[in-house]
Amino acid sequence: RRYVLGQERRGNQEAAKAAPLASVHLHALKEDDLITWREGLPENLKVTTKQRFVNDLKAALNAAWPRLSADRKKLNPTFLAIVKAGFKAERIDDDDDVSVARDNQILTDEEVGAILQAAREVDQEQGFDGDLYRIVVCLAATGARYAQVRRMRVRDVQVSARRLMVPGSYKGRGGHSGSDPVPVGDDVIEVLLPAIAGRPSDAPLFERWIHEQEPRGIAWKKSERGPWKRGELARPWKAIRERAGMPEVIPYALRHSSIVRGLRKGLPIQQVAKLHNTSVKMIERHYAKYIATALEDLARAAVVSLVPRSDGNVVPMGKRA
Repeated sequence: RRYVLGQERRGNQEAAKAAPLASVHLHALKEDDLITWREGLPENLKVTTKQRFVNDLKAALNAAWPRLSADRKKLNPTFLAIVKAGFKAERIDDDDDVSVARDNQILTDEEVGAILQAAREVDQEQGFDGDLYRIVVCLAATGARYAQVRRMRVRDVQVSARRLMVPGSYKGRGGHSGSDPVPVGDDVIEVLLPAIAGRPSDAPLFERWIHEQEPRGIAWKKSERGPWKRGELARPWKAIRERAGMPEVIPYALRHSSIVRGLRKGLPIQQVAKLHNTSVKMIERHYAKYIATALEDLARAAVVSLVPRSDGNVVPMGKRA
C-alpha cells in the first residue's frame, strides 16, 4: 500500500508519495506501468522485501479481474497476461545459464569499437536521440549485464572519479542490492554526460522514447520517455551487428570480452569477478582457457636471461676434468 497509494509520515518513517501506478485505471493497465513501478521501488529495500510487495500487488490485481464488468474486461482483454508479464521474475545474474565463452564471442578492442560505431549509426538512423548508443557504450565499458545497466540511476555516474556504480544482481535468496564501482575512461563519461545533465539523481540513467499510434491512424509518434524494458535491445541489436559485419555476435559478447580483457591485462581473478558482479567460481568455470593463457603470459613476463654471454656467444662453463 505504502509504495502504491503513498503514505503520510508515521513516527520515524518518512512520508511516501503515491506511485504513478496508483492513477492508472485497470482497463488501461500496460506492462510498462508495472515494470516502472517495480523498478521504482527504493533501492535500500531488501530483494526479498521487494519480491513480497510484487507478490502482494500481483495477487491483488489478479483478484480484481473477476470483479470487473464484462464491458470493462473487453477494454483490456489481455489484462491477466499483462500482470503476468509485468511481474515476471527476472533473473539478473544469468552467468550460470551462459555456455563457456566461445572464441567468436570474445571481441578484440577494434571489434568492440566497430560495434560502438555501428550502434552510433543505427541510433542516428532510427531516431534514438543517443539513447541506444549510450546504453551500448555502457555495456561495453562495464561488462555488466543488460538487466543491471537498465537499473542504473543518474547518481551512478561519478564524473570526477571517472567511475560508474553498477547495481548488483538479484541472484540467490538474499540477492545483492548494493552497487559495484567500475572505473571508466573520459570517453565513456563524455558519452553519458547528456543523460545526466539537469536530471534528478534518482532518475533512471538510461531512458528511451515510448511511441504510441496516432488515433485512427497507422503512424506512430513519440509520446513520453521511459526506462528500457526487458528484451527491448533485441531489435536494434540485429541492425547493429549487421552494420558491424558480425552477424553472429550477441550483446553478451561485450560482457565476455570485458572479462577476458581483464584477465589478459593481469588483473587478479577475484578483481575481475568483483568488477563484473559474479563469482570466482563462475570465472574459473567459463573462462578457464583464458585464465591459463593469462597466467602463462604473466609467468613469461617474469622470465629473465640467466645464461651469461660474451660477444654474442655463450661463455664456456669451464674445462672438463
